[in-house]
Amino acid sequence: MSYTHTVTVPLDWEEAVQRTREALAAQGFGILSEIDVRATFEAKLGADAAEAVGDYVILGACNPNLASRALAAEPDMGALLPCNVVVRRGKDADQTTIQAIDPQTMVQLSGSAAVREVADDADARLRAALAALGGAPEQAG
Repeated sequence: MSYTHTVTVPLDWEEAVQRTREALAAQGFGILSEIDVRATFEAKLGADAAEAVGDYVILGACNPNLASRALAAEPDMGALLPCNVVVRRGKDADQTTIQAIDPQTMVQLSGSAAVREVADDADARLRAALAALGGAPEQAG
């Protein structure tokens, strides 16, 4: 089963993060959380671990309308929220990779028709955000 949608773009790190935020906002997603993996690794594991992971941020994206519908359909779906979006770039990379969770993973865990509708809507919005960054999203996993 695939669990992410991925695009690789010829943008520098900072521009990729900014444009990812903008593309998500255009699809109704706000950023509820942000984890700077590189900084965390450096603080907890040292400079070598930070260097090995490269620039790496996890954005916790949430569309309130979709989240409300998902939780109304099945309160346990909160364990899968927000939708994680990763922006990463290795040390010697000349491109940046952006990945979003495939909302269809929710459907794999729930038999609810209402959850399927929310996942379909979220999937279309996340794919549109990634496409706006440059290219058709690939599935990975």
